[in-house]
Amino acid sequence: MNIGIDVDAVLLDWEKGLLAMSEIFDIEECRGNGKVNDTYFIQDQYDWTTDEKEKFKDKYFLRLSKESNIMPGAIEVIHRLQKMGHKLIIISTRGTETEEMINIVANKFKENNLTFDKYFWKEHNKLKVCKEEKIDIMIDDSPSTCTKMQANKIRAIYFRGIRGPKIAENKYLKEVNNWGQIYRILKEV
Repeated sequence: MNIGIDVDAVLLDWEKGLLAMSEIFDIEECRGNGKVNDTYFIQDQYDWTTDEKEKFKDKYFLRLSKESNIMPGAIEVIHRLQKMGHKLIIISTRGTETEEMINIVANKFKENNLTFDKYFWKEHNKLKVCKEEKIDIMIDDSPSTCTKMQANKIRAIYFRGIRGPKIAENKYLKEVNNWGQIYRILKEV
């Protein structure tokens, strides 16, 4: 199988740090009025100005990239999938803000002996890549990415994090919250 894998909040435990720092940033550097929008992108959940959003990214994105760990179980499952002969392809928006974010995660992969068959960084049109690469299953934490896959009859594993909404499951979409569940689904396919 060809398996597409997102990085942030799927392979890299990025979400918890981002949530904590956004609260601190809102209290310390903005108006401190908390979340005002119920949206997936953390920096859009507050009434931050464009400049404040950029300041947040500049202050925390690289730092959190360095501090975030590989998700528990991911290394084992990736290695098992590779031994089973699956083709694993990174498809991520990571690097849009700065190239250094790609270098940081590439070093984490190297340190943990993780390699992939192909890498698509700074990718906003994941559906297009999935179609071109003939992806059988895409693993992503983005609800919109997963529902696009579902609508286009590409199976998706929705890695639902702390802030992700529920999405109705069917044969094209399964929800998980850890790599053991991902392994179980992929073993049953």
